[in-house]
Amino acid sequence: MTDEVETPVAQRLHRFVASQLPADCGLQLTPVRRMSVGLSRENWVFDAAWLDGSVPVEERLILRRDPEGSVLSTERHVEVAVLRALERTAIPAPRVRWFDELGTELGRPSVVMFREEGVCEYFCLTSDIRPLDVRIALAHEFVDTLAAIATIDWRGLGLDAVLPDPGRHGAVAALDHWEGELRRVLREPLPEMEIVLAWLRNRAPEAQAAVLVHGDFKPGNALVRGDHLALVLDWETAHLGDPLEDLGWITNPVRQREHQIPDVWERTQIVARWSERTGYDVDPAALLWWNVLANFKLAVIGLTGVAEFIDLHMDRPYNAPLSLCRIMYDLMGV
Repeated sequence: MTDEVETPVAQRLHRFVASQLPADCGLQLTPVRRMSVGLSRENWVFDAAWLDGSVPVEERLILRRDPEGSVLSTERHVEVAVLRALERTAIPAPRVRWFDELGTELGRPSVVMFREEGVCEYFCLTSDIRPLDVRIALAHEFVDTLAAIATIDWRGLGLDAVLPDPGRHGAVAALDHWEGELRRVLREPLPEMEIVLAWLRNRAPEAQAAVLVHGDFKPGNALVRGDHLALVLDWETAHLGDPLEDLGWITNPVRQREHQIPDVWERTQIVARWSERTGYDVDPAALLWWNVLANFKLAVIGLTGVAEFIDLHMDRPYNAPLSLCRIMYDLMGV
């Protein structure tokens, strides 16, 4: 990323942060630099220092800004409402510092968050960097955190004011959403997806309850500090839905290399611990449905990338997700 590209963002950011603080506080920002990670949002890290009266203040911060083109279409005000509600819980979620909802100050809708200590390790559970017993304990932390998300009192937190409640129809609501996204981004007929869609429509399970769903829970969307889970990131797809939705996401075969430790921490162990921690039953047919929906969702996200590339909103090419269709067919038994 060149200085010519960074400078306008840094200037906008300085003006925006200064507008949130007392005048003449001596605000200084470290050089603002863009991180290469993140496909759905731009991530810019910086430190801010100023005087609160005579008291020096220093904060480590990160700007998450909507890109020109993205593989996800989400609403920033919803994400911020969820994160602010979670501050009143034990869920390790990012803390919002400032919010430019319309992008009038930062060019596009943006959220400034506190930058926490930790490392993003996609394969922290499956690589041999840590001893097996440590990785198993960390895997337990991940599932226990996922269970905690599914059991928080979202009504008590006021999340029903910003998140539609599907009641016991979380599966239909999720399928409606992702079919809508498919229709929006599809640039040519893809009968392979229509077959999957029909299978999902005919088998949508009824939910035991409506719970908070993260929507993209995985080690790659978390920070690990030492040998412990420190922070769950990327809440832009959070919504109310079926308790099994997140479980179906992490037990999806595509996610096996991230979530499962061969022979000791596989689907059976994950489901058993999650069920024990949440109190929800896990019907195998319903979980299979959510496994298929997880791949359908991934396929639609890939097709969104295709559409964004065709429409010149992204410079990264994507391919039609035919390999995911094969996985879905195997799960469906067709």
